[in-house]
Amino acid sequence: MTDFRDLSLQGLWKNNPALVQLLGLCPLLAVTATFINGLGLGLATMLVLIGSNVTVSLVRNLVRNEIRIPVFVMIIAAFVTIIQLIMNAFTYELYLALGIFIPLIVTNCAIIGRAEAFASKNGPLASAYDGLMMGLGFTAVLVILGGMREILGAGTLLAGADRLFGPIAENWTVVLFSTENPFLLAVLPPGAFLGMGLLIAIKNIIDAKIAAQQTVTTEKAARVRVTAES
Repeated sequence: MTDFRDLSLQGLWKNNPALVQLLGLCPLLAVTATFINGLGLGLATMLVLIGSNVTVSLVRNLVRNEIRIPVFVMIIAAFVTIIQLIMNAFTYELYLALGIFIPLIVTNCAIIGRAEAFASKNGPLASAYDGLMMGLGFTAVLVILGGMREILGAGTLLAGADRLFGPIAENWTVVLFSTENPFLLAVLPPGAFLGMGLLIAIKNIIDAKIAAQQTVTTEKAARVRVTAES
């Protein structure tokens, strides 16, 4: 029986593809100069994850082991092409901003890894949910990192939201502070590496505190049992 709660924790926190597995770092670090860029790529990756996971799950018993990886890559490439055409048609400016990193989703090890490790061994519903949670975890890191870099670099948030949401979002830009010269360290790639390192450090600190609390709780429970037995 599929444990959907565990799948949620794995995708969003315990086995987050960006913070724990450190997969897909090339597009993650390259396009997260703004919140909207990160959100756009994250949503595209999530849709590919869900679609490819479901398809791999449906054909898993029909594909021989010797050719399963090439077949999985072809399935992923098909969904990437679909997403690419949709973005080209409906979010053209965002499509241009993300550039080569949309087709590079095909080579994202997080997607291939989930197809091989989970979708090829589970049913369509569980595989779809796994793709959703892994995609949300990856998207969360993209938007947090993109938001941090955009705020520090330009003092804004949600700049260019109309590229993803259309004319209705033309006035969504939030100006937190004005600056004539952007903070280049945040805008350029070194800022992405520093921001990613900060996010990983924060996650490790939280995990360490949770582990310490669990240890204390376990020790207290053991003492209570010993006292009760005495």
